[in-house]
Amino acid sequence: MKRQIHLLTLPQMPFFCFPESVGIYQNDPEHSVSRKAGAMNNFNIHYVASGKGYVEIDNIVHELRAGEAVLYFPMQQQRYYSSEDDPWDIRWFHFYGNGLQHYLVERGFHTSLLWTIRQTDLYEQAHEALLQEAEKHRMLHPAHLSTLTYALISAFVEQAVALTGSKSNTSNSRILELLPLMQQEAVKPFSLEDWSGRLGVSSYYFCKLFRSVMEMTPMEFITRCRLQAAKQWLLERKETTVGQIAEEAGYPSVSYFNKRFMEHEGMTPTAYRRLYGIH
Repeated sequence: MKRQIHLLTLPQMPFFCFPESVGIYQNDPEHSVSRKAGAMNNFNIHYVASGKGYVEIDNIVHELRAGEAVLYFPMQQQRYYSSEDDPWDIRWFHFYGNGLQHYLVERGFHTSLLWTIRQTDLYEQAHEALLQEAEKHRMLHPAHLSTLTYALISAFVEQAVALTGSKSNTSNSRILELLPLMQQEAVKPFSLEDWSGRLGVSSYYFCKLFRSVMEMTPMEFITRCRLQAAKQWLLERKETTVGQIAEEAGYPSVSYFNKRFMEHEGMTPTAYRRLYGIH
């Protein structure tokens, strides 16, 4: 199956980013691309949703499996192809824009061609949204196309980690499965031993896995969840004191709650309430 849309390249492009083409190839064992250096003046990301394929870099063949991707900068030599025995479901888009080179280089995406996506559902949803808009409206809504392209690039920037030889997709998924429960129970006293025990690993290994998936410690994640809940309650529970909200959010010390809130929001909880007319 193939779904693909190729769009007109805008000579005077007014947006930060715009898609040149977007598509999906499934069950195509003959899918193979070879481009010489300088042949393509767009960025492109090819992401593997299932199956497997190969990317050649400096005459070395690298296998790509589900959850992994290749990112090419403009003018780079490109050589990639599907496995014949297990054809990949490849989801790709080509894009261009003003300032994109600096944006991606500043974030280190020039350092590797091969990447793994931590939360694949977020990336796949963003890709599908862009593809559906292009299929349905082509270029009737260019601003919306640009917005969806930026959303997809942002999902990649947020979720991509340079691919190494180690495969940890199973461990990653186990951490991701815990996140909704950790968010739900964030206001309860935090026990690292309890959460690592639920995963059946040591506290040290749990922290290592968590950081590799979320790029933050478990406690940093809990803090974000607590403060998010507190922000909501500060506006919804107008008659509840800041001290009571602090305690319900997992902070028995109001001063510590104020400190953490100030670090994230740049103001105290009381000032945040005043911002929305609550005194």
